[in-house]
Amino acid sequence: MIPRREFITLLGGAAAAWPLASRAQQERMRRVGVLMNLAADDPESQRRMTGFVQTLQALGWTDGRNVKIDYRWGAGDVELHRRYAAELLALMPDVILVSGTPVMEVLRGLTRTVPIVFVQVADPVSAGYVESLAHPGGNATGFTALDYGFSAKWLELLKETAPSVKRVGVLRDPTNAGGIGQLAALQSVAPSLGVELRAIGVLDADEVERGVVAFARGSNGGLIVTGNPLTSVHRTLIITLAAKHQLPTIYPFRFFAMNGGLISYGANTVEPYRSAAGYVDRILKGEKPGDLPVQAPTKFELVINLKTAKALGLDIPATLLARADEVIE
Repeated sequence: MIPRREFITLLGGAAAAWPLASRAQQERMRRVGVLMNLAADDPESQRRMTGFVQTLQALGWTDGRNVKIDYRWGAGDVELHRRYAAELLALMPDVILVSGTPVMEVLRGLTRTVPIVFVQVADPVSAGYVESLAHPGGNATGFTALDYGFSAKWLELLKETAPSVKRVGVLRDPTNAGGIGQLAALQSVAPSLGVELRAIGVLDADEVERGVVAFARGSNGGLIVTGNPLTSVHRTLIITLAAKHQLPTIYPFRFFAMNGGLISYGANTVEPYRSAAGYVDRILKGEKPGDLPVQAPTKFELVINLKTAKALGLDIPATLLARADEVIE
């Protein structure tokens, strides 16, 4: 029989331990996988991940304290996407953040149970990733980059910037549903704008260079760079070729114009990662991906690089400059 004084001491010690045990349970290490479609040393990758991690921290999740974030960087390589997706799943994450349609396609083929938050996926309903935007219904939800019809605006911008353009090379990934959809949208409006389209593949640097050089042999040409991981991976080469061959070019995201591209028009590429952190937080706290609606971008940025315009001998219309969100001098 335990003496009364010792029993009270034991009871007091146990009571003191209860909140510690409860806190330890609340603070148990959670695991978040991140599978990106760009390279780890790409400045755009760092901007996106900074937005994601900072927002997670603001929501109470600190890497190394109550969450372990495992990063993998695919750099536009499908084989790496497959390998890294399998590696992340083997770590048994609570949720995985996925960037881009090709990466999402790989991961979706490997799991229908692990929660997924995707970013920059063009058409998740048609691809079968979700049942509907409002009610995803499965293990995935996230943030779309654009709808296919948006592509027509790039062609309108190109004609407004360089009215003499009659031939337009469209750089797209033929294996990516987004690239196919964007090209189809452009083809639907090209006749009304008096332009002929030619598709240019971007599967590797050699294909990009061959395609652009061959296209540049003709006159009155311009380029449209569609939004997909491979055009982002090869953006330095694409921008260099456009300048070398004096081709007015419209790009899908701000970082292209920041890197020397003529004009970009598209959604902000960092904000969705901040929003994705909010969804990751909600999933870690018990909500289901299938109950979180897929969100589309609501703001699009028009960025004009006047230095590049001058080098191309283009006089940007004042009406276009007035609409720009940012003008790079």
